[in-house]
Amino acid sequence: MAEATFHFPRGFLWGCATASHQVEGNNTNNNWYFWEQAGHTRHKSGLACDWWGGRWKEDMDRAAETNQNTHRLSIEWSRIQPAPDRWDEDALDRYRGILRGLRERGLQPMVTLHHFSDPLWLYEQCGWEKETVVPLFEKYVRKVVEALKEYTSLWCTINEPNVYALSGYVAGDFPTCKNGHKGLDVATLVLANLLRGHAAAYRAIHEIQKDARVGYALHFRPMLAARPWFPLDALMRNIQYRGINMAFPSAISSGVMKSPLGNVRVPEVRGLQDYLGINYYSVDTVTFDITRARELFGKRYYPAGSDLSPSGFIANIPNGLYDSLHWAVKSYPDLPIYVTENGVEDDRDQLRPRYLARHIEQLWRAINFNWPIKGYYHWSLVDNFEWERGWTQRFGLWGLDLETQARIRRPSVDFYAEICKENGISSEMVRKYCPEVLETLFPG
Repeated sequence: MAEATFHFPRGFLWGCATASHQVEGNNTNNNWYFWEQAGHTRHKSGLACDWWGGRWKEDMDRAAETNQNTHRLSIEWSRIQPAPDRWDEDALDRYRGILRGLRERGLQPMVTLHHFSDPLWLYEQCGWEKETVVPLFEKYVRKVVEALKEYTSLWCTINEPNVYALSGYVAGDFPTCKNGHKGLDVATLVLANLLRGHAAAYRAIHEIQKDARVGYALHFRPMLAARPWFPLDALMRNIQYRGINMAFPSAISSGVMKSPLGNVRVPEVRGLQDYLGINYYSVDTVTFDITRARELFGKRYYPAGSDLSPSGFIANIPNGLYDSLHWAVKSYPDLPIYVTENGVEDDRDQLRPRYLARHIEQLWRAINFNWPIKGYYHWSLVDNFEWERGWTQRFGLWGLDLETQARIRRPSVDFYAEICKENGISSEMVRKYCPEVLETLFPG
């Protein structure tokens, strides 16, 4: 077999992504802490990865030593603004230190300003259900950007607004409001306010930092009709696809947010993104199911025989990443694109190497069409607290021993390190770490 390497463009960004509540620990003043204490999560976050206690330093050492050149992290609003009338300057100094530490290690920061968690005081006000949240979010964004602009110009306003709204207000898995409001109508209202928050943040960041690059991270979920010839399966696929994927993109493209309940005008957000972040994990198959009224009569599932993660949460479907990027390029041909999350839960690190290899190959395939893809962020650097699922899923390149906080070096650490160093993926690497897909990636 011929030896070969799939190389990426010079300057390509290789890193990992994390989120504040999932890694910092002792984060006791936000909606997720309240949700944990009320028993709505499998476990409690506790110390998490103890980043607030300083262990970010050793984890960023690990990232730099394994050839990564960027890291995506988020800022915890509840730490910066613990009460409506109070700012915590010490917390801002802590984040300055973290971003300075990234820079000193040769890691370019991408900073996310909202990653699922809200201050408890905002939660008690049913924050994103009301348009009054928009100036509050803008005020917080201005405070953070003024404090951190020395260390980054790459900003992500909101992570997965579709997941935030639908997981809370439709599925009921995420905290929503102290009064427990739910329903697709409320989710639509929340998405509209998240769009308004994004628009206000975008303008504020550019006012403060002229050279800023501002976007958001979209959870993009490709979908297939179980029986394309059956009209109800095709209809359910289209409804689910539009309902999950299209609210933010439709509004930013046209100023009109399209939802299953009708259109909502948000003209102030039209055109306000400098890049698009794509979070891709898997592809759903959709079939009509009369019993699924809450999900608009569409059942989403993975077909029998899928290459599944240990809990069945993710199926290894790499061409879905290519399809997601293809959609992004067709929708925004002039915008840079970042894969802001991609990974798989796998405590034994048996699926992760081939998942990683095959998704990187699809990324390379997309770049060969000269699509403007600028970076890849693996989810995640170290096992972290996975929201309502607690510690049941292990997404880290590095494992985490919850009792001792020890990091456990999985084989995927070294695999990803070789990819980052080479700025590409080779047949030699694949033969070493996941020989079962060698013939798939490097046939003949």
